[in-house]
Amino acid sequence: MRLMRSIYGQVLLGIALGIVVGVVAPQFAVSCKVLGDMFINLIKMIVAPVIFCTVVVGIAHVGDMKSVGRMGLKTIAYFEIATTVALAAGLLFVNLLRPGDGINASVESLDAKLVAGIAGKAHAQSPMEIVANIIPHSAVDAFAKGDLIQVMFFSVLVGMGLAALGPKGQFPLKVVHAFGDVLMKVVGLIMHVAPIGAFGAMAFTIGKFGLGILAQYGMLIVSLYLTFIVFIVFFLGGVMRFYVGLSLWKLFRYTREEMFILLGTTSSESVLPRLMAKLGGLGVDRSVTGLVMPAGLSFNMDGSCIYLTMAVGFIAQALNIPLTWEQELGILAIALVTSKGVAGVAGAILFVLAATLQASQLLPVAGIALIIGVDRILNELRCVTNAVGNMVATLVIARWEKKIDLAHARAVLDGRITPDLDTLDEEDAAEEVPAREPTAALRRPLPSAVPAT
Repeated sequence: MRLMRSIYGQVLLGIALGIVVGVVAPQFAVSCKVLGDMFINLIKMIVAPVIFCTVVVGIAHVGDMKSVGRMGLKTIAYFEIATTVALAAGLLFVNLLRPGDGINASVESLDAKLVAGIAGKAHAQSPMEIVANIIPHSAVDAFAKGDLIQVMFFSVLVGMGLAALGPKGQFPLKVVHAFGDVLMKVVGLIMHVAPIGAFGAMAFTIGKFGLGILAQYGMLIVSLYLTFIVFIVFFLGGVMRFYVGLSLWKLFRYTREEMFILLGTTSSESVLPRLMAKLGGLGVDRSVTGLVMPAGLSFNMDGSCIYLTMAVGFIAQALNIPLTWEQELGILAIALVTSKGVAGVAGAILFVLAATLQASQLLPVAGIALIIGVDRILNELRCVTNAVGNMVATLVIARWEKKIDLAHARAVLDGRITPDLDTLDEEDAAEEVPAREPTAALRRPLPSAVPAT
């Protein structure tokens, strides 16, 4: 009963009920899609304003353009390293496990009409186009479209403007800060309907595609999920342990509610405000969270990168088209550019995959028809990998910039401090709880509003 009183337990129940309804009453389950869409729309309604307030307050407190620029360069450098490792992992495992062998599909048998809409909209952006698209046509347009990168860019400029005003900027900064706290309260209210959203999205997935698709694409699903797990455990876990100095498993436990919501909704945006709040609860500076997390939705989608190269390899194997290692390295290089256009919504990766195939000219774009039916199933753990990769990236940059109190973060992850997630201010975001054996590290003075254990 205690488990069911938590959002974590309710989301688990919602996912389980969604699977049952999808199997027992598939037609009704498909109609439940609206429940998942409503929850995702609620989050999308609030995510851009939350990012605006978080970034503005964080940048205004930093007040140094050189510091912001240095942080941005470090973020881009880490993103490139992480996505290259992810793309390489997808290529490595698709060649080792060969999930497409034995399908023996032919180009003539592919339904080109099925992917015509995707192929028509796919476009491989150049690096200059990617940079140019960061700047919105207008601030209103960025918020209306929900383009988080453009919202973040505008927010950085506003934050720098407030910092440049000096004392005159204190009042508008307080207004933005107070409005941000209101928005975080709204996020907390929205999270109470997360179990319903998870139920609707999961019921739709199982009702529409059925459990039979698991057998039909079993080897691809197993290969992809195994690659996700290896990447998370060894690469992200290694970065967390040897550089950040925190436990990835404890981070999973700390964000378990959000991870299960991701499994149900398959949308990275659905938990972005809450993950940003939880990182703030760990003591990560607002300026780091506000820059890295939104940027990661387009530039650091590790799970999508793994899927991208593995899908290309799977299509080649299914069509019996051999690729040399030089051609595969060429695909990896192309994917380093095309993967930067991945949005945090379900299905966006198919457009990126089409752009990659078009740019490489080694495989027919119609090959997407081989995986389009199973994409929703494959999106479950892909979104979790994306989210975990962005959380780790945020902690890496915070550690690099010395903008995190690791003793405080360990205390939160160990359960000795309970953070208040309904505020933008990480200095006021923790409440002391008794600890059995306080460590020596925790006896050092903590941030002003966090009492020493």
